Amino acid sequence: MVKGSNATLSALSDNVGSVLVGLRWASPSGEGDADVSVLLLGPGGKVRSDADFYFYNNPVAADGSVQLLGKAPAERGDEDRIGFDLTAVPDDVDRMVVAASRYGGARFGELEDLTVTLSDGTGEALLRFAVDDAESVSAVIFGELYRRDGAWKFRAVGQGYADGLAGLARDFGVDIDDDAAEGSALDEGTAEEEDAAADAAGPDGAAGRDTAAGPDPAAALPAVPSPRRSAEQAPVPGPAPRPRTAKRKITLPRAAKKSLAEHDSWREARLFPVSALKSDRDREARATSVLLSVMAQVPEFGRRLVAGFGAPAGRMETFVEVSLPHGDTPRRPDGVVRVERAGKLWTALVETKTNGNGLKSEQVQAYMDIAARRGYEAVITLSNDVALEGSPLVDVKVDGRRKHKVALWHLSWAEVTYHAQLLIRHEGVGNAAHAWLLQELLHYLQHENSGCHGFQNMGPAWVPVRNGIDDETLCQGDPRVLDVVESWERLIRQVCLGLGGELGRKVLPVQRGKRGSDPRELRRDQADHLCLQGRLQAELRIDGASGVLSVGADLRTGRLRVSTDIPAPDQGYPLTWAKRLVRRLAEAPADLHIETLVDGETGGPRGTLEKLRPEPADLLPRADGARITGFRLSLIKGMGSGRGNAETGFIRSVDDAVQRFYGSVVVPFDRAARRSPAKEQIPSG
Repeated sequence: MVKGSNATLSALSDNVGSVLVGLRWASPSGEGDADVSVLLLGPGGKVRSDADFYFYNNPVAADGSVQLLGKAPAERGDEDRIGFDLTAVPDDVDRMVVAASRYGGARFGELEDLTVTLSDGTGEALLRFAVDDAESVSAVIFGELYRRDGAWKFRAVGQGYADGLAGLARDFGVDIDDDAAEGSALDEGTAEEEDAAADAAGPDGAAGRDTAAGPDPAAALPAVPSPRRSAEQAPVPGPAPRPRTAKRKITLPRAAKKSLAEHDSWREARLFPVSALKSDRDREARATSVLLSVMAQVPEFGRRLVAGFGAPAGRMETFVEVSLPHGDTPRRPDGVVRVERAGKLWTALVETKTNGNGLKSEQVQAYMDIAARRGYEAVITLSNDVALEGSPLVDVKVDGRRKHKVALWHLSWAEVTYHAQLLIRHEGVGNAAHAWLLQELLHYLQHENSGCHGFQNMGPAWVPVRNGIDDETLCQGDPRVLDVVESWERLIRQVCLGLGGELGRKVLPVQRGKRGSDPRELRRDQADHLCLQGRLQAELRIDGASGVLSVGADLRTGRLRVSTDIPAPDQGYPLTWAKRLVRRLAEAPADLHIETLVDGETGGPRGTLEKLRPEPADLLPRADGARITGFRLSLIKGMGSGRGNAETGFIRSVDDAVQRFYGSVVVPFDRAARRSPAKEQIPSG
């Protein structure tokens, strides 16, 4: 599409009762990001109330018409997805504006490939619009869905706003909290004050309150209020709270209660026991039933898992071991998900694999055929594997003569675990019973006997490729090298899910490459690099963190390196920078490597933290006029030799290395930086 053009959705597909809108962008530095938002507008071009403003503090509409689904890796950069159930949009809503915003002084001109795509309920892409002229603006309207003569249309807009999310929202009639309009500048300015207050309150937090339990609920400011009422309707006097565009702070889960067990060997009773699981068939049946039952009983969780697959927001029921006719022999999919809304049914068949077992193409093909004949909307596969763009896990054929289309979607058990962690540890659910159910599900998924541990095997090509690198006999173009690169990408995406679930933040792999590159071409380039250099490389971006985490595996030396770059300040003296850096790393491991970056390149002075603590000046370059641009912090460890997830396996070693680096280096460094007293501030001149 071009700017200003429009398209009627029903003319493009028969499955537009629900649609998926994706906003994409790429950052040359790997650090740029943006947040999506949606505004529902009435006939007058304004929101009906503040509740019509959907953004990171208010991601889901109560009626299910809008749901912000979060970020996912795309061809290059990220894709932030929004699910729209067009059958649930209220009649007095004329338009739905889709926008994105940046914060902290960032502008869209720093990003590349700003694109909006729209897909139908089967996941088939219907249209695409690229925004080419966003330069100095901090918010952009990508497009809008609007009604015309009873039909939904999409218009490509591409309009920018210089004053960010708050300015855009105000223009459409949202009453923004004045304090929140300052955005991240206020958060940054008060960080040290908050830390000082926490220190003054003692180890138990302010006024002796247990900080592990999170903030006082009575003091929490609601993100988005109910619609404003007249003075006669208001139950109590006083102004209504307004939406805050300042991002919420993540709170830690409540500390575990002291156990009443008489002995450590006593095992707590569990809703979903795992001790009786003896075979793969037992694990598949139990895992399917456990997951589907929790999805049906915890609406927030069930909706989160299927909304991205085109399911409407409605009453969900789930079933297992359903027998469906297929030729001479009935088929029994592992599960069925049905969602009812306004008398209409959305149905998906579920095929489950556990314990590293792979999906079978002929089995999935049979379920696709059954779904097509019975008018079902989707087939969902669930396994420990991680799907990659451009590299499907199973090959299926779609009969183009059938009018009814069936979507094929995949979930990894690691994704299921990630969403459960986000809900019960960071975002919250509707009531205590739902939280307990999710906690029991999480315990089950993470138990060693459940078989739901995520990506577990680097594949049969791993050992031959490592041997070929050691022997220097590996040739470019060997298909086994591409298999290893794909396994590495799956592993990195799973590491992102694990770290993101623990932190409550989005953690995504940085996608670098030429503009508009095909992901398969990028993998071939990395395969060539592996043949020539013997190294696998990836970068992770953590939402809210400065810089990226670089993860490298040198297959020639058998060593892993996890690192991040700390930029040098704009002002001050190099010796002061070095002393402050070492001081802020007081809690970091003694074997942490620090390297000085000179003129943006490696090769400067380096050493371990243990040796640099008494002599920070050793980080200064000897050459006169050398310009320090930053410092690189790295932890190096040996990598596992096995292809699996055992204690000595490669997969476990990569996951442990990332977790150790973030927990022992990044977290203490950020904490020390926030609490730096005034005397440590960079002198001017």
